[in-house]
Amino acid sequence: MRVARFAKGDGVAYGVVEGEPGQPQVIAELYGHPFGIDPSGVRVTGQRYPLAEVRLLAPVLPSKVVAVGKNYAAHAREMGELLATEPPGEPVIFLKPSTSVTGPGDPIAYPVKLAERVDFEGELAVIIGRLCREVPRERAEEVVFGYACANDVTARDLQARDGQWTRAKGFDTFCPLGPWMETGADPSDLGITTTVNGDVRQHARTRELLWDVPSLIAYVSSVMTLLPGDVLLTGTPEGVGPVADGDEVSVTIESVGTLTNRVVIRD
Repeated sequence: MRVARFAKGDGVAYGVVEGEPGQPQVIAELYGHPFGIDPSGVRVTGQRYPLAEVRLLAPVLPSKVVAVGKNYAAHAREMGELLATEPPGEPVIFLKPSTSVTGPGDPIAYPVKLAERVDFEGELAVIIGRLCREVPRERAEEVVFGYACANDVTARDLQARDGQWTRAKGFDTFCPLGPWMETGADPSDLGITTTVNGDVRQHARTRELLWDVPSLIAYVSSVMTLLPGDVLLTGTPEGVGPVADGDEVSVTIESVGTLTNRVVIRD
């Protein structure tokens, strides 16, 4: 099931996307909140809108985005060349602010006054569905609401200069997320492809993750409490590279969907 968040008049609603790509698709509005105290009260209202006529928003507004660095071996090697770091012996986690989240079709704002190089990083995002802490690996699936496409946009020169990643990865619009949450995907072996202006720049499968989704949920939740709607970014494959004004970046994940954003110069 594909659960999307969309603009409706002066407000915001959740809905279920019906129909297959290449065919007319609609979004069936939901009554209630998927992350509410009583999810059993969520139901379809009967109101449907053509998907092409609604504006999809970021599927969640998380309290935090927890990201994982260098979780594909080949990407860890390319980052070693760029940043003089070694592949990690355990997951490397960092936070992106909630204000970095932006939705499908929204612009990625390039802060040219502050950064000389901004990179794309296509990733699988895990959406947490319930409050949890110290989740055993074998029960990790119980706390997942669904999966989405993400782009961990990074100011690479600032990452190298600062020695830590907060500023480089924390700019507004530096976490595109969407186009919806797919509740039925199996994250163990999904194809992930990133294109820039239609040219393939990244391609891998999630079976290549150094630490898989259950391991990451167990690791992160041993450190901090995760709340409904929180986002876990699982890491990017090799092939990251710079973007420029006007570039269109698309992240496609098998069984999930495609997230597309265009780069614009930040005023």
